[in-house]
Amino acid sequence: MMLRQHTTQAIPLAYKSLRLVIAAVLSVQFIGCSFQEYAPKPIDTAQNAARFDSKSFEDSQFQQFLIAQGYAAERLPIKLWHLEDLTYCALFFHPSLEVARAQWRTAQLAEKVAAQKPLPTLSSHLAHSDDPDPEKKPFALGLGIDIPIEVANKRQVHIEQAQHLSQIAKLEIAQTAWQLRHQLAQTLSSLQYNQQQRTVLTQEKALREAIVGLYQKRLSLGEASNIELSNATLQLQTSANALLSAQQAQLVLQSQLASHLGLPLAQVNKMMLAPMDDHRQLSAIPTDEIQATALLNRIDIRMALERYAVAEAKLKLEIANQYPDLVISPGYTYEFGDNVWSLGISSLLKLLNKNTTNIASASQLREVEAAQFEALQTKVIQDAATAHAQLTQANAELQDQQRLLMQQQANTQRIARQFSAGEIDRLAITYAELENVGAEKAVALSRYKRNQALDQFENAMQKPIATQSLFNQYRGEL
Repeated sequence: MMLRQHTTQAIPLAYKSLRLVIAAVLSVQFIGCSFQEYAPKPIDTAQNAARFDSKSFEDSQFQQFLIAQGYAAERLPIKLWHLEDLTYCALFFHPSLEVARAQWRTAQLAEKVAAQKPLPTLSSHLAHSDDPDPEKKPFALGLGIDIPIEVANKRQVHIEQAQHLSQIAKLEIAQTAWQLRHQLAQTLSSLQYNQQQRTVLTQEKALREAIVGLYQKRLSLGEASNIELSNATLQLQTSANALLSAQQAQLVLQSQLASHLGLPLAQVNKMMLAPMDDHRQLSAIPTDEIQATALLNRIDIRMALERYAVAEAKLKLEIANQYPDLVISPGYTYEFGDNVWSLGISSLLKLLNKNTTNIASASQLREVEAAQFEALQTKVIQDAATAHAQLTQANAELQDQQRLLMQQQANTQRIARQFSAGEIDRLAITYAELENVGAEKAVALSRYKRNQALDQFENAMQKPIATQSLFNQYRGEL
């Protein structure tokens, strides 16, 4: 729709006026804005590698980070590394957290973009006629401005959608932090089990070497057969191979720990790790509160709620899109001697189909997000219940193995007294000590299974068992 008004004036005055208007508008547009220039920023792979190699847990910035988390300055640098200390180390050094933070900063900028109002556009034209009629002025020139107007609160819906996407990106930081903590707990328990394995396998190998030596002496005296010696030798080889495998696995586990910490392997080799059982005790979480605790703490539940909110915002936007935006276009044109003032209003003809297809698509997307949330919620409840049952079973198994170890130790002491009294020979006491080592291996395996079950229970709950305040800045403030 266009409204026009004609007036007649001399061309010099109109031309000069239009030129002044255009000059003024362009001055405001170009001089009032400070343009940014592109600055290349190539990735220096060699410098990145050197920066990684220089990382150290004794770095002063890391020490200041720990002090900011509540560590006493006299305790630094850390001498004995517990799971909480290692987690702070990963939070400071691991690059995946910086990736998550960068993505959140990008989402925050998207919020600002969504809040921007549509800018008006400026257009102008200049024409010249070859008509020889002296009564007709040979020039035509014009200036127009298009001012877009959003209706139905669309900009606020865009802002709402961007805010939910930004919150998802922020929750990704907490999710990444938790995953690092979970990986550290698993690797640390595997390292502790590997250390216990190497200790008991070294004892077992020494005892089996002693047994082979005793059978060799007995064979020379005709008191043992070659079959007995062969069996003892095969068992010695099995123990030696198991010890060698455990020793080789140590380097792999240390490399995994370094990867989860974001530190060079040389730095991890300097760390003295605290035994897991020194600080990971089962907390008393009532069975009837496990489900509620899991649903309250799970970050993916909160992210799913935000994704549902994004789908709702999209549906709001499509419903708002039923009402087309307007463009108001005031303008001035000098047409070969006539001054023409105009006012135009334009819009898309969306009223014909009422945006029904896009609304149906957005509505279905919301239904999908609702179904996915329900599926996730059900999975969280089931995972928490399963993890708690496995932890209960693993804890009971560990207690049984510890009780059997105590019984075996008492039996070994009894046999040792018999040996001291001369009632049995050295081979019998050596086998008794070997059975004692076997019971210690069973306890070590049960403790490892318990720690793994504890890791899975913590992951199902997304709640540290021993440390309750570790993720305040990554979860509680979100």
